Amino acid sequence: MKNYFDLTGKIAIVTGASSGLGVQFAKALANQGANVALVARRVDRLNSVKEELEAMGVKAIAVKCDVGVVAEIQAAVKEVVDTFGRVDILVNNAGLGWTGPADSQSDELWETMMRVNVNGVYYFAREVSKYMIPQKYGRIVNIGSIHSTVALKGMPLSAYATTKGAVKMMSRALANEWAPHNITVNTIGPGYFPSEMTSDALGNQDFYNMISASCPMGRPGKDGELDTTLLYFASDASSYTTGQYIAVDGGWLTV
Repeated sequence: MKNYFDLTGKIAIVTGASSGLGVQFAKALANQGANVALVARRVDRLNSVKEELEAMGVKAIAVKCDVGVVAEIQAAVKEVVDTFGRVDILVNNAGLGWTGPADSQSDELWETMMRVNVNGVYYFAREVSKYMIPQKYGRIVNIGSIHSTVALKGMPLSAYATTKGAVKMMSRALANEWAPHNITVNTIGPGYFPSEMTSDALGNQDFYNMISASCPMGRPGKDGELDTTLLYFASDASSYTTGQYIAVDGGWLTV
């Protein structure tokens, strides 16, 4: 039986791979045979994930990088290519989830969110494209949010929603530009999933009740429920799919 998600021998980069969804994505890729470069600022956590992936029979490296600093992104991509010889898959997962009222939001918060959530995604994609274009192959998966598309009543999400909306449109524009090079660029829009970023919100009973009331499935996502969407976009199963956005949200966007 054919495994449509087979990634044996592929080289993947996962940003924000020290916790939460980044760890889940790295494991999903490794489970299909990909060698994985784990990128984040917290190297001690990366090394722990690295050991888990190596126990699965693939190669993994830990790469220290602040995605808000262009020079560090450039150095990280170079380290991956120097180690593995190529890069086939990029999962742009790193990001911040800060919220706050627009009328009192600091310039620093806004600018930091833009630097990490928008610039970091763009510059990582740009740097890997320099290797993907000559090899005529690449799969870029950007992690957006349901807030790429909608806001949320009662929650001050202006900065976060703006950054995630930008990621969605950026993916379409890059997909259009790089399609002739056999590089696909797609976006996943998760609903609320357990992670370090969402722990406070999901730990709040009122917020959890709001999810139960607003999400047609009546619950947050579970570990593993993003895996197949990621693997579809990261594998050759999606070779004719680019510039697309898939929400994995329990039906949230149907309401």
